[in-house]
Amino acid sequence: MLARVADSLYWMGRYAERAEHISRLCDVMLTATLDQNDDAVAIARVALAAVGDGEAYRQAAPYDAAHDLIFDRDGEGSVVTSLSRARENARQVRDQITTEMWERLNLLHLRVQDPSAQPAFANASSAFLHGVIADLHLFKGAADATMSHGEGWRFLLVGVYLERAQLIARLLDVCFGDRAGGSPLTDHLAQMAVLRMACALEPYLRVYTAELQPRHLLEFLLFDEDFPRSIRFSTSRIEEHLTTLVRRGDSVGPIGPDRLAARLSARLEFADMDESQGAGALLGAVVGDCSRIHHAIYETFVAYPLEERLPA
Repeated sequence: MLARVADSLYWMGRYAERAEHISRLCDVMLTATLDQNDDAVAIARVALAAVGDGEAYRQAAPYDAAHDLIFDRDGEGSVVTSLSRARENARQVRDQITTEMWERLNLLHLRVQDPSAQPAFANASSAFLHGVIADLHLFKGAADATMSHGEGWRFLLVGVYLERAQLIARLLDVCFGDRAGGSPLTDHLAQMAVLRMACALEPYLRVYTAELQPRHLLEFLLFDEDFPRSIRFSTSRIEEHLTTLVRRGDSVGPIGPDRLAARLSARLEFADMDESQGAGALLGAVVGDCSRIHHAIYETFVAYPLEERLPA
């Protein structure tokens, strides 16, 4: 597969996942603010801190921050920027994806860019955000149902799962890790909100019933091997797809991305929270390993020196 095609499919997956995650954070945050209590303040703090580079957002009122996270065309992590970049990557590889994928992503891009989008958000923010999330689910479903499950599909999913692992790790770090400032999240409603931010409330309750405890929440989103938004599930899929991609190609570089992904997957499979240095250290290691996998993907499939690919 051409390097530019692999790159576009990989980033299309990452941007689509990022847009969905930010939309869900904003939805949970705005829903919580309807109560106007201390829980709403804590939930808004978690949501805005989990954005990453969100100092400007954290200084604004929740509605204004959410509005900017959705519509700020200059914001690197905003939904409108992520969808625009996902659509541009899709346009560049239009011949590699299906009509169903292109139509769903293009229609969503046009909808959030339309002048009527911001009034629609102001009138019914929750309905607007649910529509964005639903359309992104339809896009991913179309990719799974209509795209050939070959190399292109695997690059798309590597992007989705790598972005997901990093986003969930940052969310957990804000709540229970080093970025929690020594005060892990213990409020019942705030913990439920975090589960909603990860689309994990119902799956969590099926495992732990109604018992909300910080340790159980952390372990579920870190280690559950069946929940598709847990970090362990995501890293297992990254390892699976990269192993297949490297096996089909000619891996270059001292350490391939498949080996880095296998190390991360093993780290999570055999991690023991009682023996580790705490959640912060483990979550930091996950984010760091994901960054190294990203760079290894580029060295192997995208930005490799041409002479290393030429036959002797």
